[in-house]
Parts: sequence; C-alpha cells; structure tokens
Amino acid sequence: MATELDALAQSLPEWLKGSGPESDIVISSRIRLARNLAEFPFIARATEGDRGQIEKLVHSKIKALQKSKRLPERLMYLNVGELSELDRRFLTERQLVSRELAEAEGARAVAIDPEGHFSVMINEEDHLRMQVMSSGLDLESAWRQITELDDALESQVTYAYNEKLGYLTACPTNVGTGVRVSVMLHLPALVITRQIDKVFRSLQKINLAVRGLYGEGSQAMGDFYQISNQITLGRTEEELTKKVADIVPVLLDYERQARDFLIRESQETLHDRVSRAFGILRTAQTISSEETMHLLSSLRMGVNLGLIGEVDLVTINKLFVHTQPAHLQKLTGMELESSDRNIERASFLRQHLSAQPPKSGQN
Repeated sequence: MATELDALAQSLPEWLKGSGPESDIVISSRIRLARNLAEFPFIARATEGDRGQIEKLVHSKIKALQKSKRLPERLMYLNVGELSELDRRFLTERQLVSRELAEAEGARAVAIDPEGHFSVMINEEDHLRMQVMSSGLDLESAWRQITELDDALESQVTYAYNEKLGYLTACPTNVGTGVRVSVMLHLPALVITRQIDKVFRSLQKINLAVRGLYGEGSQAMGDFYQISNQITLGRTEEELTKKVADIVPVLLDYERQARDFLIRESQETLHDRVSRAFGILRTAQTISSEETMHLLSSLRMGVNLGLIGEVDLVTINKLFVHTQPAHLQKLTGMELESSDRNIERASFLRQHLSAQPPKSGQN
C-alpha cells in the first residue's frame, strides 16, 4: 500500500497536466455523484456493523467489475482507516478523497484510478461518492466517464431511489440527481482588481456555490475557486451540467478582461509583481505553503501573459500540488515538522525553478 501511494506521489494526475480546453484559467472539470444502497440506513444512522458490511459489499462488487473489465485492473483499493494520517492528508491534497472521509471514523475506503481520472469513496456522508475529473473545461468528457462508472456500479448494487424524488441522499441538497458539477478556476486578475466578490455575489444569486481549493469549508488558496451547482432536486443531470458549462465562459471573459486591464493600465506594476514572485520562489531558503501558493499564483498568471518564459504551466501546476505539506513529506520519504517542511519546500522550488534568470530585460 505504501509503495503504491509513494508511486502516486511522484506522478502528476491527468487533470493537472493542462492539456484540456481553456486550461490557462480552468484547471479542471469535476462531476461527483452521491449514491446510497437501498438495503442499508444512511451513514448518520448506520451502526459500525452496517458500515463494515457496506464496505465489504462494495469492495466485492468492485472486484467483480474489475474481473469483467468494466473497471481497470490496476485500480487501487485503500482501506482509509488503516492509512496513516500523512497518507490520508496526501489523498486529500490530491483531491482523491474528501476531508470528511479522511477525518471520519469506522469502516471506510476509496477506490482510485492510478491515472487520477476518478475515485469512488465508500462510507463518506453517503454510502458512495464517486467523482471523475478531467483537465480544463471538459464537462462533456467528465460526464461521459462518470455515467459509465455509475452504470457499472448500478449493475452490481441496488441504489436507494424514489420515483418522485429521485436518488435519496443524506443531504437534502443532493436529493434528486445526486450530482455536483464543478469547475476549478484560477482567477488572480479578478482578485487583484478587487472584482472577485462582486462576481461571486452574482453567482450565488443564480444558485451556484463558490468554494476554495479543497471544496466545502475550505479557503481559496492561490486564487483557486471551485464553482458548482447548489441544488439538484427538480433538475436533470443535463440541466445542471449545462448551467455550470454556460456560466464558465462568462467567468473566463471577466478574468481575461481583468488581465488585459492590468497589462494595459499597470504593466510595470504587474511585471514587478510577477518578477518578484519568480525571484522569491527561485531563491528562498525557507517558505510556507501559503506563501508558495500565493507566489505561484502570480507566476502562473505571468507565464500565461508572456511575462515569464523560463517555466511552463505543467511545471507550475505540478509545484502547486507537490509543495503541499503531505506531498512534500511523501516525496522526501519522511515526516517533517513545519519549520523543516518550509526549508525542504524552498529547496524543492529552487531545484525546479532556478535553471536560468528571468528574461524580459529584468535587472
């Protein structure tokens, strides 16, 4: 198990490779489905014995789907309760499990596609939470993949379903389709120009939720925001997907207009901001995770605007993930105190960014 996770830590998930549409601003598209098994009570009312039975049942069905080749043979199946705290945090940083699953008690597990396309959480808030992620703005591909995954699992188990209400879920806001459609965006220019709050108030008026990097309850680190639907009842999967898909181009236009404004009205200030970020990241001897995210955000925008030419988006995307606390410790092969992590993080950044001095006539 440790070997599998160590190998996973070294890799970059497909959704972070920047190969999808609009990937200068859209980091990833994700679709998540909440499902429950008809013969068991919801997790909040389930006994420890119920939870154990659910986990064993789903595990056996997943193995059957692997045998029939409806799921990949290389699928990783992890008993989350047996993982170390470091490994649970690592999976959360990789967005393969939720914080709720990582921090819960009792029988729980996750099935993970090693390529990072999808994961299936067992005994989170619902019996099953499955998610598919794709690079850039590609909800169509994510929807196609999660439909196949959902159909495969539904061929093996009986979901809790009501003809009038639809799929029954632990949280009322998920009742109906049980679908959460989300897109992760990098919006640094809207933050710098102080338009971000106005944009988010507009989104909330049309029942779209705005969350941080790690979903519900998390902060917006590195100017990353998740935009998703809030309500599923009374809407079809297609309607929910279309609602999010239709609003994203508007947000992209706002962000690009803000970037154009910064270039046009304060190019020297913007250039200085980006150059300073690059300089600190390449030379720091100790640096926190929060400061790293902030500086990488400026650097990523600078690369997209052609202000910095020595580093590519894939490298920056990789650094966003690999400099997170649990990833850093997995990559170094040891658990580190906060101060030691800050030193190791700085060293890691220097290795990846200090090849050449920046171009563009900087002093």
